[in-house]
Amino acid sequence: MKAVVEKVKNATLFSDGVKFSEIKEGYVILFGVHESDTIDKVPHFAQRLSRLRVFRDENDKMNLSIQDVKGEIMLVSNFTLYGDTSRNNRPSFSHAAPPELAEKIYLALAKELNQYAPTVTGVFRTHMDIQMTADGPGTFILDE
Repeated sequence: MKAVVEKVKNATLFSDGVKFSEIKEGYVILFGVHESDTIDKVPHFAQRLSRLRVFRDENDKMNLSIQDVKGEIMLVSNFTLYGDTSRNNRPSFSHAAPPELAEKIYLALAKELNQYAPTVTGVFRTHMDIQMTADGPGTFILDE
């Protein structure tokens, strides 16, 4: 599992041109599933994401979690995180999980994250446009 976490002031997601979800302060998480990932990794990964301390405290230090600031999460499936460009200019996605497994793990992660912070999703296997106001910017990568 791999996540690119972007700290945002707000975000709106459109799927095939139709507004689908939105959040205020929190994270937009682009989430990819590797072919070797299993669903039993989900609770630990959700816990890591929820405990990430990247919001500023009263001393202007990155010390607060998404729970501390009562933030929201937008979780977006993104198989391109496992695009391999080491041999060619055109990425190979051979290490990304097959769609059936990826969707199962993606939905399980959304459910698990919702225990820590209100969580919305995108639409699996569609073209999505995300409008967001990055905060910082603050971009963090988590690998499992």
